[in-house]
Amino acid sequence: MKNMNRRQFLAALSGAPALLSAPRRPNIVLILADDLGYGDLGVYGATTIRTPNLDRMAAEGVRFTHYYAPASVCTPTRAALMTGCYPMRVGLGYRVLFPYSTTGLHPDEITVAEVLKDAGYATACVGKWHLGWQPKFLPTRQGFDSYYGIPYSNDMGNVKYNLIQYVSPPLPLMRDEKIVESGPEQRYLTKKLTEEAVRFIEAGHSKPFFLYLAHHMPHVPIAASEKFAGRSPHGLYGDVIEELDWSVGEVLAALRRAKVDDNTLVLFTSDNGGIVWEGMGQRGYRSGSNGPLRGAKATTWEGGIRAPLIAWWPGHIPAGRVSHEIATGMDMLPTFAHLGGGRVPTDRIIDGKNMWPLLSGQPGARSQYEAFYIYNDYEELNAVRSGKWKLHLHPHPRFADPGMKGPLLYDLESDPGERRDVAAAHPDVVKRLMQYAERAREDLGDGRLRKVGRNVRTVGHA
Repeated sequence: MKNMNRRQFLAALSGAPALLSAPRRPNIVLILADDLGYGDLGVYGATTIRTPNLDRMAAEGVRFTHYYAPASVCTPTRAALMTGCYPMRVGLGYRVLFPYSTTGLHPDEITVAEVLKDAGYATACVGKWHLGWQPKFLPTRQGFDSYYGIPYSNDMGNVKYNLIQYVSPPLPLMRDEKIVESGPEQRYLTKKLTEEAVRFIEAGHSKPFFLYLAHHMPHVPIAASEKFAGRSPHGLYGDVIEELDWSVGEVLAALRRAKVDDNTLVLFTSDNGGIVWEGMGQRGYRSGSNGPLRGAKATTWEGGIRAPLIAWWPGHIPAGRVSHEIATGMDMLPTFAHLGGGRVPTDRIIDGKNMWPLLSGQPGARSQYEAFYIYNDYEELNAVRSGKWKLHLHPHPRFADPGMKGPLLYDLESDPGERRDVAAAHPDVVKRLMQYAERAREDLGDGRLRKVGRNVRTVGHA
């Protein structure tokens, strides 16, 4: 099939009325925290942070233990969530976007919002976007009917970038494509975004809706409103997480008031691992936890890329399940398309998998990933995950121990903390995963080797 641009693909969707009339398509709410660690929630082992609403979600739904953020930093993960593709494939695998950046998600990329909107959904984006702040890149140009939030990270206002002699403006709080507040107080961000999400849910929709609620917390600088400040035994960081948990409770309560809770899929996850100061007894700033996992945000150890994932849909997701299968943020688009009667684009490579069998607990359901490729934020292929095995091709100097040399092989079933290299004992496994790595380099590229993949697409330019 010849490649179609986005407009041609969306026009083709309009010729599928049978899909648009599918019965009882669920509302979908995707809640994304920013820099929340694997061990920051009670149901994932936190003892000094209270998260009753998320713990209840897990008790009434399913919790994943091997869910991967597609990257260890903000922009690449969000690109994957929206497109169902590896960040490298859509040209956004390199670091993150800044207020001075002139690139963004290409307008011809097809987002999950566009797939659902053209299947008859109302769509809203609330919170952090981070896929380009110029008008052509904003959520309202990428399938969302409305947008309310800050288009990049909450630490990017009033910053002097010395290398390019640029000072960024105050943080812009936007509604659709207009700035409605300059430099909003950060302690009220979680509250404001929650109130906006609740308004959207309670608006009385005549068709199913998709709400993408992307919180700015606990990305630094962290802050909590008066109701939560000073309340957590874990200090300021705990206050922030407990307010996020409150936000989840408000969303669930709004669904119940609107009498749509029995037909709404709610998912909660994080864009990457937490920022951790290990061994310092920190109880405030940057004191996230990645539980038993090694490493933190911006690394490709498990602590940088494995994240919580909780899914809730009463009557459709069996209560109290724990899934140990591999799933990733790229799976949102094909899964939501399956549930919402939308079409996954067929004119381009989509890397994600439909994880509904895993969410719903279908007998015998297994991960569809033969291999999952893990890149760092310099577009370097760092690791490959396949089954229980993870192969680090070469430790990145930012997080490797002195003298450490790859390849390193870990059995994540018996050693989730990646402490025991077993490469010497399993040369056959090393060889197999190295073959996967070569496939990835041919397909997606590898910045360390200055190799451009054969199937990568173009980043958008302002």
